[in-house]
Amino acid sequence: MIKIKPDKIAFDIDGVVADTMASFIKVAKEDYGIEGIKREEITSYWLEDCLPIPDEIIGEIISKILEDPFKTGLKPIKGAVEVLTELSQKSPLTFVTARPVKEPIVSWLKQTLIYVDPQRINVIATGKHEAKVNVLKELGISYFLEDHLETCLQIFEAGIKAIVYDQPWNQGNTPFLRVKNWTELKKLLDI
Repeated sequence: MIKIKPDKIAFDIDGVVADTMASFIKVAKEDYGIEGIKREEITSYWLEDCLPIPDEIIGEIISKILEDPFKTGLKPIKGAVEVLTELSQKSPLTFVTARPVKEPIVSWLKQTLIYVDPQRINVIATGKHEAKVNVLKELGISYFLEDHLETCLQIFEAGIKAIVYDQPWNQGNTPFLRVKNWTELKKLLDI
């Protein structure tokens, strides 16, 4: 069994720590009157490919979530807070996100991870998925928890071990380690 050293793992945020799709469904319903979207229907990372919603509305909803995670009701994925809090006792936490601006999600993480010293939360916003590989290499990260299969492939090809956080949009056979929840991830961590 693998035992990942706490300073050798980094985390994506959306779809891994933050339940971004639950917020998307909530905003779609409350702000746009779009009812009946089910998480299981989100079978592609690119929402335009799987949801019968105009592209511009999808863009508006995503912008709202990126700009104000508090107002859109962004919640953590079950188990994330507990495992990250425990992990932070052994090593600072590193998050690498494709979000274009980090301030709103840094504020959200600090409030969500209330028992983690804010000085131990490091967020790097790359603005695009492809930029994650170089950041992870520069940081000396060996493992990365991610929900976007294309990014997993890029980091895998760069010699970093991708761990897929299981979601409806990343199904199928892959060469990557896969975890269904934070409890499964915790078993892989040396904490």
